[in-house]
Amino acid sequence: MKPLVLPDVEAYAEAHSFPESDLCRRLREETHRTMDCPQMVVGPLEGAFLKVMAMTVGAKRILEIGTFTGYSALCFAESLPGDGEVITCDIDPESTVLAKRYWADSPHGSKIHLRLAPALETLADLSGPFDLIFIDADKANYVKYFQRAIDLIAPTGVILIDNVLWSGEVLKSPPPDSHTQAIQELNRLVHAEPRVSAVLLTIRDGVFLIKPRSAPNATVQVAQQQVQQ
Repeated sequence: MKPLVLPDVEAYAEAHSFPESDLCRRLREETHRTMDCPQMVVGPLEGAFLKVMAMTVGAKRILEIGTFTGYSALCFAESLPGDGEVITCDIDPESTVLAKRYWADSPHGSKIHLRLAPALETLADLSGPFDLIFIDADKANYVKYFQRAIDLIAPTGVILIDNVLWSGEVLKSPPPDSHTQAIQELNRLVHAEPRVSAVLLTIRDGVFLIKPRSAPNATVQVAQQQVQQ
């Protein structure tokens, strides 16, 4: 993953953001020591963003698509009240072993529930609403994940989608590979989707912040109909 922000600027932003817990720091460091593709961990700055977003919407129920070593799920769990829950989806039994070990060491770990199965199968069986949905998994299914997330998100909730700038590769036309093409398709779809309002943020590798649009209330609808008549 190519950096999109100057390293010194990134470090300054981290230093002035919500602090990383000691357990999250140790999980992140072990992931970098022992795992392939350790850059898949969201890291301290994006982790702080996830926590603050969860607190902003008063989240009690969070859905995460893509667990890896469990860093972001732990960030979410730390931000939830005692009766909150994080449902996190993945298919990799090896990386999630590390995740479960760190969750077990956390006083917040009991809030996290892993669904080890293809995410689309898990999503088909879930019922909403969720207060926050975080998508950070295989890019080929990003569009399908987003479409299902719209059905599951609470009216007051937010959908967050990671890696939507894809190291700047989204600027290339034609796209150099299928992953880039899938993300470009997602970005076009979110931008054109009338049911949501969205902003694409240049945090880390790009994060889409997506909010459902409120339907006009009955009074407004009646007034509009009267004007049309």
